[in-house]
Amino acid sequence: MKNILKSAFAVVLLALIFIACTDEADRDWTKTEPTFNLKDTSLGANVLYETMKNNPFVLTWDHAATSNYNVVFSATEDFATKVTLGTSTTNTFITTVGDLNSKLLQAGYSPYASKKVFIRIEAGSEVSNTISFAVTVYPIAGPIVTAPVAGTPLVLSPADPAATAMTVTWNDYSTYGVDVKYLVEVAKKGSTAFTSLGAVTIPNPNSNNLTRSLDVSVKDLNTAALSSGALIGQAYDMDIRITATTTSAGGSIVLKSDVVSFKVTPYQIDYPNFYLVGAASAASWSEVNAIKLHKNDNISEIYTYLQPDQFRFLGQQDWNPLNYSIDDTRTKAENRYFKTVSSNVEFGNEENMKFTGTAGIYKIEINADLGKKSLTVTPTTALWDIPNLYLVGSIQTEAWTPASATPFQSKGNGVFESDPVVIPNGAEFKFIGQQSWGDLDYGNISSAGNTGYLGPKDHNGNIKFDGGGSYYTIKVDLKKGTYQLTKLN
Repeated sequence: MKNILKSAFAVVLLALIFIACTDEADRDWTKTEPTFNLKDTSLGANVLYETMKNNPFVLTWDHAATSNYNVVFSATEDFATKVTLGTSTTNTFITTVGDLNSKLLQAGYSPYASKKVFIRIEAGSEVSNTISFAVTVYPIAGPIVTAPVAGTPLVLSPADPAATAMTVTWNDYSTYGVDVKYLVEVAKKGSTAFTSLGAVTIPNPNSNNLTRSLDVSVKDLNTAALSSGALIGQAYDMDIRITATTTSAGGSIVLKSDVVSFKVTPYQIDYPNFYLVGAASAASWSEVNAIKLHKNDNISEIYTYLQPDQFRFLGQQDWNPLNYSIDDTRTKAENRYFKTVSSNVEFGNEENMKFTGTAGIYKIEINADLGKKSLTVTPTTALWDIPNLYLVGSIQTEAWTPASATPFQSKGNGVFESDPVVIPNGAEFKFIGQQSWGDLDYGNISSAGNTGYLGPKDHNGNIKFDGGGSYYTIKVDLKKGTYQLTKLN
């Protein structure tokens, strides 16, 4: 009987030992029991804003011994991954909301998204209790440009202006709790005058829509490069940056990336043609007689007659499709073009501008650069309503002799026409309003050449023409500001 009792006791004892061993195995030995008390705290608000960044964040705890304390936090209650918020040699820790926000962002907390944080104090082998609260952080770092890579060369071609010249890409926070607008801008390297290439708005970015990119067309990049000062056909250093804007109850936060420099070689833009029409002009309202301006790259110009009245420019000798007028909210949207005009031009009506100067010959100059789109009307002392006009130059028997200059026939209204005249190769000539050198002096606009456009004295050059020894008639229209050489059969 005694042996039976001993055996039973042994079995019970083994069972108790087994249970005890099982309890020991199941115990979470990574969880340290608190030995002192961390007092609960409050941020005053669980949603952090940039305006709060200098506000204090204070933690206090009860601990009798003097020690070095580490203030740590974690996204999980078990502190499997913990981050040091700071240290203290007293039982008080003071930092700022801005510092707390930064540390949470570095630990992977996403802007504008509520997430719980666990905080405790560690003093050697001792730990405090854990406090926790939900917190919503705000962004403090800007995007990072990943393409184009610094130094990337881009040579643009007009073959397909709508094609993609480059795809701009960037990195940012993995998730946001609000919409983010990204603005992509470029400027001349080192300049602060940035031009927009476009914008992308990503609604409440999360792991399912992390594509952050913008396709930039050949035309848009070429335009931006030329507007910032690039020269045609030459490599040009440009900076690119991304600006992220977010808006919440605390206001808007605007964060910019660092700039990345790359190279662009632009091509010549095909600037518009401009045809003057209207009651203020010598063409009146006849679209088929609209006066085409002389175009040289971005500058279109002419010396022509204007009187006080309404006018506008067409893009062709027809009313459609292109019309150009002052960029004013009162102007029809499709006609708005000129961003600046001289003081003698003002809004006329929904389609037109109005010239307010006195009647006479004016220099009209249009700068079609996209950053300009300007119209300047400058008065001159040139005359158009004169009785006589003469041809002088190398084609005279006695070259360049005004006294024997060949007269034109007056057709009225400032129009003159020559009798048939032989013009050899290498001929140079001008038109004068008297058989002497004087103020009535007309030649090729601005400089020597054969453009078909007149320039008055001090704004002209010799008309240079290779006639091959054939007969020509020369028609001069002083009012419109043009001349024309017609070969006779």
